[in-house]
Amino acid sequence: MTQAVGDMRTLVEQIAHALVDAPGEVQVTEVEDGDATVLELRVAQTDLGKVIGKQGRTAKSIRTILGAASMKLKKRYTLEIVED
Repeated sequence: MTQAVGDMRTLVEQIAHALVDAPGEVQVTEVEDGDATVLELRVAQTDLGKVIGKQGRTAKSIRTILGAASMKLKKRYTLEIVED
């Protein structure tokens, strides 16, 4: 894992920790997908609505932050919120 991927993973983790009621359940895993890296976010079932937000606004905001930060690193990152 490169330093940049670790930083992006930490960024998503910190945002998720601030939003959820069960921060111990937050997991972010990286999956290489060609020229992009997919960050998979898993949270407790009860916190799923908190990270998605009304009409997906919170998830869209997290993706916007991720996109802006990834432009600086010249690498594409995408966020998937995984429901277990």
